[in-house]
Amino acid sequence: MRIGMLTGGGDCPGLNAVIRAVVRKGVMHYGDEFVGFVEGWRGVIDDRTMALDLQTTSGILHRGGTILRSSRTNVKKIEGGFESCLKAITGHKLDALIAMGGDDTQSISVELVKRGVQCIGVPKTIDNDLSGTDVCFGFDTAVTIATEAVDRLHSTTEAHSRVQVVEVMGRDAGWIAVTAGIAGGADVILAPEKPIDMDEVVRLLRARWESGKRFALVVVAEGAKLPQTGQVALGAKVDSFGHARLSGIGQALAEEIERRTGYETRSVNLGHTQRGGTPTAYDRMLATRYGTAAIDLVHQGKTGRLVVLQGNRITDIPLEDAIAKTRTVGEDLFAVIKGLQPKA
Repeated sequence: MRIGMLTGGGDCPGLNAVIRAVVRKGVMHYGDEFVGFVEGWRGVIDDRTMALDLQTTSGILHRGGTILRSSRTNVKKIEGGFESCLKAITGHKLDALIAMGGDDTQSISVELVKRGVQCIGVPKTIDNDLSGTDVCFGFDTAVTIATEAVDRLHSTTEAHSRVQVVEVMGRDAGWIAVTAGIAGGADVILAPEKPIDMDEVVRLLRARWESGKRFALVVVAEGAKLPQTGQVALGAKVDSFGHARLSGIGQALAEEIERRTGYETRSVNLGHTQRGGTPTAYDRMLATRYGTAAIDLVHQGKTGRLVVLQGNRITDIPLEDAIAKTRTVGEDLFAVIKGLQPKA
């Protein structure tokens, strides 16, 4: 079979491991040929490709980013976009298309399935918020990096008797903030699922000071909402899917904390360091499992499916189910956070 591949949206540690796994199993076990579209859906529209074979995918297992590169291209917003996609797919005589991406990327896959394309999705979102799968590759790497940053910030924060606010990724779900916050021993953890209660933040920080620990760590997801202003965006621009570029909640929160408490407060935004560099062993393993499962689905003749991890088992679900809603942090983990904080 001839199969196309692409990566859409933000890059993620483990993407290259997926590409490698798909190609290796496809070539060595099924005799497949592959066409890689460069820069996501933009590459399909513009028919920009690169060769994907055993040679071009050799040595990429441990590399971050994606050799196919990526973009946030919304085919729905481009006049004749789907027609251009179908022309490229037909021109390369592709039997199927494997798309790696989150809900925005997979929403395009769903539309192509309706137009007769055999599409298989691989879940990719650093925020870990895609429905139907327990874990997305790249999440473990991001949490590991964020937790290490919190660990490192403890010493300098204690040395200066400060409050340190650490801003991490998480637009609509606080998986990174909650996991890294708990693992790093943060005193306050704030996520998009619950509006920020500044009175409660101040109470927790004052309780920390009164206990004799005259420093504190606050971990906040970029999409957490301040009481009056909501989410903090960097400018007014939005991407092709209508998403604002979130950034600055950490600094805004630090200023409000210092104003209310008088404690010297600093902020740091970990930004893209969370999703750059070498993927962890867990993410390499999970990505490889997703890749081999995706090529198997192609040869099983399934279409419109997303490979997912449920428990410790790789299975698949309809693409429509995966993008129907955002997978958010549950009350069980917020209860863990409460259990580690002083009672009101």
